[in-house]
Amino acid sequence: MATIESRRKSVALALSKYFSLDPSVVPADSSDSDIKSLYLNIIAVSGHRVNHSDEVLKWVAFAEAFPVALDACFENLKRLNDELSGKAVLLGNGLNPSEADVIVYSVVHSSLINLSDTSKEKLPHVLRWMDYIQVTKPVGAVEADLKSNKTEQSIKNVNKSEADSSKDKNKAEGKATGGKSTGDKEPTKGKAKPADKVAEKENEVSVSLLNIQVGLIHKAWKHPSADSLLVEEIDVGEAKVRQVVSGLAKYYSPDELMNRRVVLITNVKPGKLRDVMSEGLVLCASNEGPTIVEPLLPPEGAKIGEHISFSGIDGKPEDVLNPKKKQLEKITPHLFTDDKGVATYKGIPFMTSGGPCTSSIPRATIR
Repeated sequence: MATIESRRKSVALALSKYFSLDPSVVPADSSDSDIKSLYLNIIAVSGHRVNHSDEVLKWVAFAEAFPVALDACFENLKRLNDELSGKAVLLGNGLNPSEADVIVYSVVHSSLINLSDTSKEKLPHVLRWMDYIQVTKPVGAVEADLKSNKTEQSIKNVNKSEADSSKDKNKAEGKATGGKSTGDKEPTKGKAKPADKVAEKENEVSVSLLNIQVGLIHKAWKHPSADSLLVEEIDVGEAKVRQVVSGLAKYYSPDELMNRRVVLITNVKPGKLRDVMSEGLVLCASNEGPTIVEPLLPPEGAKIGEHISFSGIDGKPEDVLNPKKKQLEKITPHLFTDDKGVATYKGIPFMTSGGPCTSSIPRATIR
């Protein structure tokens, strides 16, 4: 279990990594300060402005008050779990963790991993958030550095390695250009991409291009000429129901799908599947094989026809997806359920007014 002193060292190191600082520049007495003073000192050294100051300081206070004793921290973790129920990170643009996330992660990590499995099961959003933080920011390296007490040496080694790598690269470039220095070289054409083209490229694969809605299956029947397909009439709050063809015949009978809530993409280009018109794509979670396939389930509180949202991601859906651009094919690899079965895009939950969409299949692909 972490002590107050080790907790503050963890926060100091995590913030140093977050702001790309050498920990040696952090004032020596910072680890003896409270977390708020520590945070403000590091901000001052880094030269960054304090963004979302009120919100960040709220979570700094949460971290400062977080109990050290394991048996006293569960209620605080439940509060954190509730806060994360509808978003990927505490603060930020919906994808990138903020300094508040880094601070809280550093404080709660050791307590959470020492909880019983029963207690962990009650904190699905915290567990998802911790997994997401670990893969998006170098916080996971904090614990290892603290345990080895070689943080500064590690940073020096990294800096030396980067410097050596840079020298080797410059030598190689000098040979390739007949020994000319970098300043003598003519600019290489075609290497740099304009910022607007990079942004356009990123927008091409954004989930905001998809029009994903909550639907209700009114009727389902077997496809007349394909044993693996079912045909469904789905209400998405429009004047008329949509007819959708799905590859669910191996996993469900038509009766099992009657009056079932589903999640579907409604701006795919309509087309015939084995001579039957389909006007949407029902999103399903599936395991490897697949041996189990299950339509995503919106919560009971979700309204029929409402649009699925993703925290921090804005944008207008395409009227109709262009199959030639393969937009859907670029987005679906980022759709999956987390270890608690919550449907996500890059770790961000599929959200409705009634809560997230889910599946009984954890860590599944969504197609």
